[in-house]
Amino acid sequence: MAKNIYFASDFHLGSPNYNESRKREERIVSWLNFIEPNCSELFLMGDVFDFWFEYKTVVPKGFIRLQGKLAQMADRGIKIYFFKGNHDMWVNDYFTKEIGIDIISDELIIERNGKKFYLHHGDGLGPGDAKYKFLRKIFRNPFCQWAFSILPPRIGLAIANGWSGSSRVASNKKEVFISEESEWLAIYAKEQLAKQHFDYFIFGHRHLPLDIKLNENSRYVNIGEWINYSSYGVFDGEDLRLEYYPNL
Repeated sequence: MAKNIYFASDFHLGSPNYNESRKREERIVSWLNFIEPNCSELFLMGDVFDFWFEYKTVVPKGFIRLQGKLAQMADRGIKIYFFKGNHDMWVNDYFTKEIGIDIISDELIIERNGKKFYLHHGDGLGPGDAKYKFLRKIFRNPFCQWAFSILPPRIGLAIANGWSGSSRVASNKKEVFISEESEWLAIYAKEQLAKQHFDYFIFGHRHLPLDIKLNENSRYVNIGEWINYSSYGVFDGEDLRLEYYPNL
């Protein structure tokens, strides 16, 4: 039987509080159980965690059910990819060593069944948002990451969790669609199409499920988030669809 490829993003586990995050984690694990029989590859496309930093011998506690489920899926031969988002860009090699997950720092271009995909979390792309683009360079700078790593974990994680508490996820700000012309990731996708063809551009980060036709052969699909929508993408070998869990 043909296997599907699944795409999900923006779980933001850890936010806005322990109880809400735990409920969301249970829903995500339930979804993984649901897709597992028909899944050949799983792309987790950033902001899986609302904050993640790997010290040399310390990682943030929690999220054991998700990690255990991903390990089980990997052990059964399902290939898993983890994209660094703007909230978990400090993922290093822990998940690779422990589970066998491939860590993707920026874009990933793949071809499956004759279809070409451009994959990225979506942060730092397109016009505008100069402040974040500047901060992204600082946060991804190896020296800055080293400087943070020498802080005791108790202090470093307290600082990071305080920053996380002021995010749009913690405030439950729900994004809205204004127009295709104002969608910066759609603008970015069109710029890439001017250089080469892609059948699908798949992003997260936007926190809004979207499926926009860019031309006769190309689409921009944002797979949304799991706070309000529990949305994801699935490619069945012929077409890419946005779906929602539980499937109604």
